[in-house]
Amino acid sequence: MLHGHQSWMFKTKPVITSSAAVVGPFEGKGPLAEDFDVIHGDTWLGQDSWEKAEKKLLEGACEKAIEKAGLEKDQVQFYLGGDLMSQIISSNFAARTLSIPFLGIFGACSTSMEGLALASMIVDSGNAHTVMCGTASHNSSAEKQFRYPTEYGGQKPPTAQWTVTGAGAAIVQAEEKAAGKSPLRVIGATIGRVVDMGISDPFNMGGAMAPAAVDTLTAHFRDFNVGFQDYDLIVTGDLGRVGYDICHDLMQKHGFEIPVGVYKDCGVLIYGNQSVVLSGGSGCACSATVTYGHLFNLMRQGKLKKILVAATGALLSPISFQQKESIPCICHAVAIEVDETLLS
Repeated sequence: MLHGHQSWMFKTKPVITSSAAVVGPFEGKGPLAEDFDVIHGDTWLGQDSWEKAEKKLLEGACEKAIEKAGLEKDQVQFYLGGDLMSQIISSNFAARTLSIPFLGIFGACSTSMEGLALASMIVDSGNAHTVMCGTASHNSSAEKQFRYPTEYGGQKPPTAQWTVTGAGAAIVQAEEKAAGKSPLRVIGATIGRVVDMGISDPFNMGGAMAPAAVDTLTAHFRDFNVGFQDYDLIVTGDLGRVGYDICHDLMQKHGFEIPVGVYKDCGVLIYGNQSVVLSGGSGCACSATVTYGHLFNLMRQGKLKKILVAATGALLSPISFQQKESIPCICHAVAIEVDETLLS
């Protein structure tokens, strides 16, 4: 299964049987609204804390993915999840509700693709036939933990990004269990290295994470002997406009030709041109909701045949920031293609 230096090629091509994207009201006003399964009317979700609301988002996405797959909870053998909260409490408590054997993971905003890569590896190796992965974030819980409570009304620089309130989940199955339910196949993954260029500004996540995206993309191209031209779309996780421009320029400096329209970023796609988000979207739910909702819908419609999702994450904590540490970053990439014989 190891392919090249840091990539996996999945011989059995695990099936993404279903996926679900659940978002808050602000995300529901964006350009991708039609691709979300549930749009909540308020950010509290009937809870008395932001953290409990985030847990409800994740539970809802997981339950919707299970429902769309035509499964019961006890048919899901393992659940892989993570989030931004300390000790990944949103995922831990959601796993308590789901009562599915659980593996907690942490990749910050790269968690969506870390989970999908690991779920596919477990299925491809024959160690399970049905695995779910999921992640979530909430604007207010993330602001409170990593920056300042939203009620402070603090000003932010143009490089800052808006944490997505939402959750995404996907069911990955072996071919014999999926029984022709979905055309989406996971064909490979590249596991990223931690890259730290010395940036310590928590309001410049895109600038901090862009080098990690470049490192993983170049590794993927090397390991699989491919380039931008081999995909209908390559999308980075949540670099926002600032990080997107940096990544685009660095890839060109590395000698990669980028065809027009082939490279995009989830942090730019989710909110469009809404100025309040400054550089764009961020958070675990950014790449999760855009990929599991918007991009997978385009693939099911036959509008995209082969994509590479390279989700990025900043591996800082409130403690490391207070101790004036720089920001280590990572990027995990997953390649997905369509089995055209199963397109409706």
